[in-house]
Amino acid sequence: MSAETVIAVAATVIALGSLWVSWSQTRATRLHNRQSVRPLLRFRRIRQDDLVGLKIVNAGLGPAVVTRSTVSLDGVVVGAWDREVKPRLFPPEAWPRTYSLRPGSVLLAGQAVFLVSLEGGDPGRFREMWDLIDRRLAVEVVYESLYGGEGFSVTSARPDGG
Repeated sequence: MSAETVIAVAATVIALGSLWVSWSQTRATRLHNRQSVRPLLRFRRIRQDDLVGLKIVNAGLGPAVVTRSTVSLDGVVVGAWDREVKPRLFPPEAWPRTYSLRPGSVLLAGQAVFLVSLEGGDPGRFREMWDLIDRRLAVEVVYESLYGGEGFSVTSARPDGG
């Protein structure tokens, strides 16, 4: 085998190795970029002296794009968390403040929003609303990052079902 052949084979091996390293770095960078904008939604139940509510918080590093939401009351699916579901959950005389999560809604990184809240008023109404939020109401939100396609989900239902 001549010296030129050995040099040509070595150059080809080096070029292929360089191509593989470049491909691996590109893949790792792409994965890192996706993780650096991953949203992380969490629910918080709030009960204070003058406020009762269910809050959704984006504790992740990037915005969360809502793809769908589902509301259940006492284990029965009522619909999506939007304006149309409000009369099925709350009597008209006791309507709390609500925030709709329609497909395409965006929760920015660090943003916290009350999905339902009740301020001030009758202590009996507060107890009823707390019972609803804490035990009977379950909201599931399916969301994704700006990259799309992940299908992350979060639910306000307690793990023990109570």
